[in-house]
Amino acid sequence: MPDSGAATTAVDTRSRSIPVRALLLAERLDTRPLERGATLAATPLTLAVEDAGVAVVFRYGAVILFECAEAATERFLAMLNPLLAETFPSAEREDFRVLVRHDTDQLIDAEGNIVLRDRTIERLQLVADVLAKNLVLSHYETRTAAIFDRIEPLAATLRQRGRAGVGGKELLQHIGNVLLAQQKMVGRVETGEKPELVWEHPELDRLYMRLAEEYELRERSRAIDRKFEIVSRTVETLLSLEQTRSSLRVEWYILGLIVAELAVAAYSLLPGHW
Repeated sequence: MPDSGAATTAVDTRSRSIPVRALLLAERLDTRPLERGATLAATPLTLAVEDAGVAVVFRYGAVILFECAEAATERFLAMLNPLLAETFPSAEREDFRVLVRHDTDQLIDAEGNIVLRDRTIERLQLVADVLAKNLVLSHYETRTAAIFDRIEPLAATLRQRGRAGVGGKELLQHIGNVLLAQQKMVGRVETGEKPELVWEHPELDRLYMRLAEEYELRERSRAIDRKFEIVSRTVETLLSLEQTRSSLRVEWYILGLIVAELAVAAYSLLPGHW
């Protein structure tokens, strides 16, 4: 397996336009079996695909394909299918284009294409890392919006009726969804952090910073974190109110039993009940 810390490996020096397809297939992708195949580099795992294509795969379910024909893409994805866990009903997909131009320092052109001075494995890996994080952020932006849509009626019910309107089980499920999403974004994807590749190849730092700025990785990650915090606080407040309401209901039941027991005892003390 190639050493990810080795010197930059040139793959091609010709100027060209490279089609790129970014896919988010599932919550997890087991990359271990792929490490025994035709690997070009590690961290992130980079594979050779038929017809001179390149695929960069990530354990959090993202796959970035460079110069892969449609038929080759379908065969590669079919090979990945048994390695996926918690597959999404519909894969997230975005198409991009990388332009290789040796005589420019431009990193993003006016049409939003990514511009590289040369096509090296390390540069493709870095582009793949940014595009994969961009796709994950898009996924969780949509998911967060859906969570907000479910939480808003609960807050409205609380304002109008003074109670949550749902049981504790459903509220706990909302908290679980938020915690799982935060764990994936922070623990596995690390959307707001520089990839390890940049630390191993400092010359790629400028490219990473420009791409991260173009796709607003940190800003979007912070925005999602803030939304998750709002959802968490809202749900925790509703859950606390529901638990308090349940506790009061139990206390009223206990009080009712005490009153009933006293009534029975008093009745037994009446004349004629000795």
